[in-house]
Amino acid sequence: MTDCQLYLISPLDVSGEFPKRLERALDAGPGLVTAFQFRVKGLDQHEAARLAEPLQEICAAREVAFIVNDDIALSKRLKADGVHLGQGDGDPRDAREQLGREAQIGVTCHASRHLAMEAGEAGADYVAFGAFFDSTTKASEHRPEPAILGWWSALFEIPCVAIGGITPANCKPLVEAGADFLAVSGAVWNGDEAAAVRAFAEQIGAA
Repeated sequence: MTDCQLYLISPLDVSGEFPKRLERALDAGPGLVTAFQFRVKGLDQHEAARLAEPLQEICAAREVAFIVNDDIALSKRLKADGVHLGQGDGDPRDAREQLGREAQIGVTCHASRHLAMEAGEAGADYVAFGAFFDSTTKASEHRPEPAILGWWSALFEIPCVAIGGITPANCKPLVEAGADFLAVSGAVWNGDEAAAVRAFAEQIGAA
């Protein structure tokens, strides 16, 4: 059983000082943050690519996977490490065809065991369950129980990601239930990112 790790999701605004903040967050927990999701909305591909470039370099230098949210074409353009698909963002099989065998493809499965099994059958590299808690980043009507993480881990090899309103204060039950990754955004970027990553490291260690 590997230790639970962090999967950082970017805020919608990654301009200005954000690259420096990303460096601080990753350096606060070496080996703890293993993936970073580039999640921007409403930008054209050219602008998105421009913003992604320095962040990709920061991740590559630290061996952190750079995953693009919801956009197979952008992921391909950036030669990103993978793509994360919501339920309406395309099929993992299609993503695999376009991005190749090495790409990391993740799928949002909300609170559904059925969707998770379908994603696994379609070749997803990880499945994401949530939102476990109220989130300021993204509204979700789905509220799975932590037990779904244990159910998945017991039956399947593919890692599972817990997402949605996760903070250092509430993450312990998810780690104990069997989450391979905690996907976090607001809990890190709404304050001191380095302190937040260290606080997560402490709680994951305690669990």
